[in-house]
Amino acid sequence: MFFSIQIWKLLAGVAIFLLGMNYMEDALQKLAGRPFKLFLRKHTSSKVKAILGGAFVTGILQSSSVVNLMILAFVGANIFQMQNALALMLGTNLGTTFDSWIVATIGFKLNIEKISLPLVALFGISTMLSSKESKWFHWSKFLFGFGFLFIGLDYMKSGMEAVVKNADLSTFSHAPAIVFLLIGLVVTALIQSSSATIAIVLSALHANALGLFAATAIVLGSEVGTTLKLIWASLKGHAAKKRVALGNFLFNIITISIVFIFLSPINRLIKDVLGITHNLLALVFFQTLVNIIGILLFYPFLNRLGKFLEKRFRSTDDETLFINKVNINDTALAMAALENEIKNSILLTIGFTRAIIGIPPDELLVKALSGNHEQKNRMDHYEYLKHLHGETHDYAIQLQNSIAAKDINKRLAQLIAANRNNMYAAKSLKDALPDIYQLSNSANDVKYSFYLQAADEADNFCKHITVLLLDTDKDQYFEELRKIYHTVSLNYSSKLEQLYKKNTGTYLNEIEISTLINFNREMYTAYKSYVFALKNYLLDDDQMSYFDDLPGFIR
Repeated sequence: MFFSIQIWKLLAGVAIFLLGMNYMEDALQKLAGRPFKLFLRKHTSSKVKAILGGAFVTGILQSSSVVNLMILAFVGANIFQMQNALALMLGTNLGTTFDSWIVATIGFKLNIEKISLPLVALFGISTMLSSKESKWFHWSKFLFGFGFLFIGLDYMKSGMEAVVKNADLSTFSHAPAIVFLLIGLVVTALIQSSSATIAIVLSALHANALGLFAATAIVLGSEVGTTLKLIWASLKGHAAKKRVALGNFLFNIITISIVFIFLSPINRLIKDVLGITHNLLALVFFQTLVNIIGILLFYPFLNRLGKFLEKRFRSTDDETLFINKVNINDTALAMAALENEIKNSILLTIGFTRAIIGIPPDELLVKALSGNHEQKNRMDHYEYLKHLHGETHDYAIQLQNSIAAKDINKRLAQLIAANRNNMYAAKSLKDALPDIYQLSNSANDVKYSFYLQAADEADNFCKHITVLLLDTDKDQYFEELRKIYHTVSLNYSSKLEQLYKKNTGTYLNEIEISTLINFNREMYTAYKSYVFALKNYLLDDDQMSYFDDLPGFIR
């Protein structure tokens, strides 16, 4: 019974440590704003500065994940050159060892309760009392998480000591090094934190549950396991992000493979030649040495590796379905591809509308998207639409700059406007999401019925414009679109009238009425943007002028 309690104490320590890391990382993402981003951007003029800058920022923020996600964002925005982004990655790998030095030098020497309990007590209360929008809230959350790190470490340390006393672990000490490497990889992949893995290994070393050689093998595995989080973050992003994640994976897998071959000589170097006999310090030194070896190995080849990665993952493969296959110099095919791309974009945004309001895609829409309707969560879907809009817009502008014919340029201007209005629709719908969540989960019957009514209207609207977009009878476009516009206009006015009735205040307070008015505006702004996207896409100049002359109904 006592033994099982100590096992649970060890696992609870891991959970508390991870929770502390999560609090710190979440707070740092809010605190690491413009100054750190500007610092990273400034320190990429050379590869040496990029490595040092990455190590410095990671050491200060104590989170390689935060810094790596910043790098991915910069790469996605084409702010960094590939080789400098890779150099930054090498720096973050080195900077992340700062955590291990803190744990090894402080965590096992001081009275942890004297540090952790005041931090958790004071800053836990401060977190609860502070405004969630204030910087003090994020600093309190960071320090609260920092206190949790030490509480988790204390639980791991005492739990591990008890396990060693009550279990014979000697049989594990003779396992080959590859087994310990795989343990490090799997544990880090599961808990998504190399810092937590290192803390567990340091606790095991401190309790003499492991020897230094086995511990160094686990550290090697953790260095590979930690790359999986970055790979996962890049999967649904730009091709450039995937290249950086692949580069980071190659850094780690190649470095670890080389170090693993020489693991025994390196252990002897640390203990016998350099004379670092304290196991905890020896392990952290080993981790730091591995990352320095990685820097020395790859620094001379960063430019070549950058060029190699640039050829991986075509930049448009993840965002576009048609335009990535056609060269803009082939004008006729390029125009046809652009028309198809924008049509597909509108259909995808219709799918987004249905997902936002909480109604499933209808059969006609799924069939029209023919396998390109991947189920995404709503914010991923929105980010996908943004990338799609950007890629399509860039392609259209390049095509416009290469064509002299006025009639083709006029059609291009229409397609660009259709693409833009389609994105406006998506943005309005995304902005309505908090209100939709509130209304769809409300216990107030008036608010919930308003949501159901809005969902029913959205369903009918989406079905109508899907049919119109897929209809090949061009003679029907103008009349159908005119009907849709006037229906949307009348419904908007009717909803406003309903909301401003005298008895509405009996069932709703002022904030609730305001929520419904804002929600109503966002939904009908999206519908109007859809109508204008379809107008630009489907109609000729004379027909479009009818809609341009109509008074705006959203006020």
